[in-house]
Amino acid sequence: MANILLERTVPLPLDEAWRRITLWPRHGEVVPLTAVRVDPPGPTRVGTLVVARSGAGALAFDDPMEVTVWQPPEDGAPGMCRLEKRGRVVLGWAELEVRPGPGGRTRVVWREEIRLRLLPSLFDGVLRHSARYVFGRALNRLLRRP
Repeated sequence: MANILLERTVPLPLDEAWRRITLWPRHGEVVPLTAVRVDPPGPTRVGTLVVARSGAGALAFDDPMEVTVWQPPEDGAPGMCRLEKRGRVVLGWAELEVRPGPGGRTRVVWREEIRLRLLPSLFDGVLRHSARYVFGRALNRLLRRP
């Protein structure tokens, strides 16, 4: 199991930072070899299923994640989303949070616990390093793109 913590402070209002990190199909645009679909389509809510399909050809797999907490920022209050990974390959959870930061900016926090079924714990360090790199780049790209 790998635990990941990514934090960024961005010159965006809370609601715009939230919008950028929770438009799920955009995650597929910034993570290599990944496409994202949402079921049901439409506004995200508790129970929404976000499915990331990663890989190519016969090596592709689905990473279904169920939204279990959905609290968009409101009136300057923080926002938080929790996704529980429900797949056969990728297990764990992810939390995305936005909260007021210094100087009118927004603090974005991405926490994730990720485990790959059948991957021995011996490889947790490699998994942690790889996930921090991939998700860190994805978060940076999501926050930079309007």
